[in-house]
Amino acid sequence: MTTPLLSIRGLTKAYPGVVANDTVSFDIGQGEIHALLGENGAGKSTLVKMIYGLVSPDSGSMTLNGRPFAPPEPRAARADGIAMVFQHFSLFDALNVAENIALGMEKPPAMGDLSARIREVSETYGLPLDPYRTVGDLSAGERQRVEIIRCLLQEPRLLIMDEPTSVLTPQEVDILFETLLKLRSEGTSILYISHKLEEIRTLCDHATILRLGRNVGECVPRDTTARDMAELMVGSTLQTPKRDSREFGAVALDISGLSVPSPSEYGTALRNVHLGVRRGEILGIGGVAGNGQDELLAVLAGEIRTAPDAVKLNGRPVGRMGPTERRRLGLLTAPEERLGHAAAPDMSLTENALLTGSVRENLARGGFLKWRDTRAFAERIISAFDVRTPGPDNAARSLSGGNLQKFVIGREVLQRPEVLVVNQPTWGVDAAAAAAIRQALLDLAAGGAAVICISQDLDELMEISDSFAALNEGRLSAPREASGLSVDEIGLMMGGAHGMEVAHV
Repeated sequence: MTTPLLSIRGLTKAYPGVVANDTVSFDIGQGEIHALLGENGAGKSTLVKMIYGLVSPDSGSMTLNGRPFAPPEPRAARADGIAMVFQHFSLFDALNVAENIALGMEKPPAMGDLSARIREVSETYGLPLDPYRTVGDLSAGERQRVEIIRCLLQEPRLLIMDEPTSVLTPQEVDILFETLLKLRSEGTSILYISHKLEEIRTLCDHATILRLGRNVGECVPRDTTARDMAELMVGSTLQTPKRDSREFGAVALDISGLSVPSPSEYGTALRNVHLGVRRGEILGIGGVAGNGQDELLAVLAGEIRTAPDAVKLNGRPVGRMGPTERRRLGLLTAPEERLGHAAAPDMSLTENALLTGSVRENLARGGFLKWRDTRAFAERIISAFDVRTPGPDNAARSLSGGNLQKFVIGREVLQRPEVLVVNQPTWGVDAAAAAAIRQALLDLAAGGAAVICISQDLDELMEISDSFAALNEGRLSAPREASGLSVDEIGLMMGGAHGMEVAHV
């Protein structure tokens, strides 16, 4: 039997109040695509940070190609052949591709030589890049290519990928998988983290499952159903969302002829957007990141003002109203960016509950804050949405990404909105938590609310949406009934088939 590329034995890492990794052991083989699965807070991020040298373990050991491996910092990990593509891109919009890649290299070559190497490597692996293009002008999929090529220029022995397909169209996912399979055939090992279990079944050779910081099992994904893997992750039977038949009411939210510039130099202007969503209806809006999703949510939230009649709530013009006035009328939103937009990182969960809940939950009176009621509201969110945290006094940044997402969505759902607009409601959330959030949206619609779900997860949109539209370059396609749409049709709509009838396949 060949020596594993990376062998992990008894890795343990504890923080105040929580053991993130508890004696974790597993091996990653040479030329293997190995999945790392687990709920939010299961310890995946801490584990890969120890492999990459961002965190030092309290105990345990690692060996790389049979030799002791304990990188004190990422530079040392990279020198030993470890590369990592993070879930959140670390690129500078104002710089070009080659300049961004040079910033991540210890000793970058001359820019002309580097540009030639970028072209060569990117074309070899089916991810062509123009080294002179400004990153701010790239799509989300192209930005991910920059991150991947930056890693491949290191000629890594182990490539760690964290949720790599969350910003890709179905067609781009196929291209990425071809690249990863080519790398595997050349002997590169890949540690692959994703909540998309069907992707894991398609791509990965083996999987290690973490639960509450411990290794609770391994499996061969292609021989294991997605449901079985999900239940290994949560340790119980997975509850799938239940969708009841319902009738739609009057149009609750109406947008007509909306065109607004982006407040960001590298954002996307909205162009002649029309949509209407009825009471009891869930409208799913798909699209690759960077095509106007953030701008659309900002318009609906009141962060970007428009002509009064451009946005109507129950027939009432609200285009000039700010977020507080719209919330009072029942139009609530949850943005994609959890830390810094949906939640203030250094504020407690109680304080974050107050930020958007003060008006509808009556958490202030006569200029004074009602802290007891605010804390009770935060506790209600934590309980109803199973937010894993020691309590409401903990800072938002102390939660794992998935648990903070549950708190943010729960905070809005429990305020009983008439219209709820959410962007990426289950991004980075495990299967059980994603099912709970989707069920909450379905229940909200069943109670008569109108829901707009903006998401890059097509499985999610098809599971909960009554109608579907796609954003591309700031333009919204005409909504179509969601049932019966194929993945190919959706991919073409996301790619820019504006208002065109997409041929059925």
